[in-house]
Amino acid sequence: MNTNEIVNLVTTWLDEKKAENILTIDLKGQGAIVDYMIIASATSNRHVNALAGFIASELKTKGIRADVEGVPLCDWVLLDIGDVLVHLFRPEIREFYNLEKMWGTKFSRDADGVVQLASA
Repeated sequence: MNTNEIVNLVTTWLDEKKAENILTIDLKGQGAIVDYMIIASATSNRHVNALAGFIASELKTKGIRADVEGVPLCDWVLLDIGDVLVHLFRPEIREFYNLEKMWGTKFSRDADGVVQLASA
């Protein structure tokens, strides 16, 4: 399964499981160690935990490994899927860390809805 297929699967699953404010950032050519970062909010710690568990489990059935960090607290859970990082936050934690701003304040969306970092 290629990286774009993984991104599409994960964003579809997040949408189906009621994650909020799902953002996919294309980091290819930006000096990042991954090609894509997916950021999403959940309504509670339990929702963050459920989303992370579901995604990791579904990927495992497809033979794809996801390393999961942050599960004990579930304020911010990171899934490392190789060339894709998935950040799942409670809304106030997402606002505090503001990863979107870290990668640049200007974004544009391509035809598929993937957020591209705007060139400076």
